[in-house]
Amino acid sequence: MSAPHDPKIWGPPDPPLQLIARNLTTRYLAILVDGALGLVLLPFNVSHLGTSAYGLWALTTSVTWYFGVLDLGYGSALVKFTAQYRALRDRIALNEIVSTLALVFAGIGALCFAVTALLAWRVDWLFNIDPGQTRTAQLLLLTVGAYLSIRFPLSVFGAVVLGFQRYYLNNIASMAVSLMIAAVNVAVLSSGHGLVALVASTTAVRLLSLAVFVWNAYRAFPGLNVRPALFRRARLHEVTGFSVYMFVLDIAAKLNYSSDNMVIGAMLNTTAVAVYTVGLRLSQVAQNLTNQLSAALFPNVVDSDAAQRHDRLRTIMVQGTKLSLALAAPLCLGLITMAGPLIHSWVGPRFSAGVLPARILLLVVLVRISTSSANLILKGAGQHKLLTYTNVATAAVNVLLSILLVRPLGLTGVALGTLIPVSVSTVAVIYPAACRRVGLPLTYPFAHGIWPALWPAAVMVALLVLARPLLAHGLLPVALHLAVGGLVYTILFVSIAMNADERRLYWTRARALLARQRQTPAAA
Repeated sequence: MSAPHDPKIWGPPDPPLQLIARNLTTRYLAILVDGALGLVLLPFNVSHLGTSAYGLWALTTSVTWYFGVLDLGYGSALVKFTAQYRALRDRIALNEIVSTLALVFAGIGALCFAVTALLAWRVDWLFNIDPGQTRTAQLLLLTVGAYLSIRFPLSVFGAVVLGFQRYYLNNIASMAVSLMIAAVNVAVLSSGHGLVALVASTTAVRLLSLAVFVWNAYRAFPGLNVRPALFRRARLHEVTGFSVYMFVLDIAAKLNYSSDNMVIGAMLNTTAVAVYTVGLRLSQVAQNLTNQLSAALFPNVVDSDAAQRHDRLRTIMVQGTKLSLALAAPLCLGLITMAGPLIHSWVGPRFSAGVLPARILLLVVLVRISTSSANLILKGAGQHKLLTYTNVATAAVNVLLSILLVRPLGLTGVALGTLIPVSVSTVAVIYPAACRRVGLPLTYPFAHGIWPALWPAAVMVALLVLARPLLAHGLLPVALHLAVGGLVYTILFVSIAMNADERRLYWTRARALLARQRQTPAAA
């Protein structure tokens, strides 16, 4: 093993509180940048490409996004084992694991391109697309497939950055790449080029940006050494024991929340895909903005379970639910209330058919966030098998219901096909199992976690509905309307829904964090 604090190998140590602050702030900035760019680019792209071509782009992107499951759960496992051997300061083991998985991912990348080529060959048979779009769809699939085949082996470097908890390095790089891609997007379409040129040029930017993520890995871990000669079968076996469960969970998640466009593309048309994508984008932004707390709480769940601290698990269950919902409830319910004016101002009345599906998808996000702490308890406290089986069953029912409901109910049926199984599995399995695991009655987390975060949102929604007749047309008035609603929610939640002890606790923690951040430079 290496010297415990050798910065030439392990990099300079970051103060923990500053590291947390950098990671979270840059992550939220990256989400806001992506959300703002998506808000601006979606109507721009639709107007220049046309609804059908944009739908074809969304459809092919949905298909290739599924290839993420081809990492077989090794991506998540690599982050876990990187953090583990970093803590042990075992440089040899860490480099062997990274090198082993880099070789495995190289093979997966080749398989990915082969699968993409097969899909491109029969794309007209798989999806209901116009004959004139077949050649374009094939070129899009091959372009993105080639990118993924290169990205797979290089993804080990991104996992190293995450395992060293230097998220902010990749967050900053992601923001820069997103801005460059947006600029290229606007330049290509403004100059009169079409969809194939757009995807080819933006993919070229993505390929070049991979070098930045490789560089970040060596900044985080100067002792990194990735070589084929370091491949070890024993390391592959070690990682596989954990990755198999992550693989199944990843498949279930993608089926649950990303199969809709494929069902629509197979049974309706690419125009319907474009209309549905508007609501899907809104729900994805809401999900990304509200699920960061859950990711931060996961190590605490693991530590509490290992130390048999059931009191801490109960606190995470109740307070994690309350705080997660306090982020999600005003955003999701506000967007549900204002979905009509928002979509009309954003992309125009021709996307009116996407308003109701958007509301349903936002409701799915709210259900997911309401049980995010319960999911963490099951995943990190020894109930991951139950969580896996439940998610697989939910995904299967989701796809089946979407197929059954798409013909009679259209896009609304597809959205309901997601909402129904997610809600049932949440209420009937995940939430009760988490309560049993931490030793709480079912009513306790609801009374102390869910209800205090929901009732201020009900007041906010009532005010938004009453004030909506006064709303002027345009994105800015809608945004201001939502901002006022969010302010009302915040005042009610902090002043009434939170009790005095909770306010005192969170204020004390916040002051301590700020004080330590100010003291760190002087101490250094």
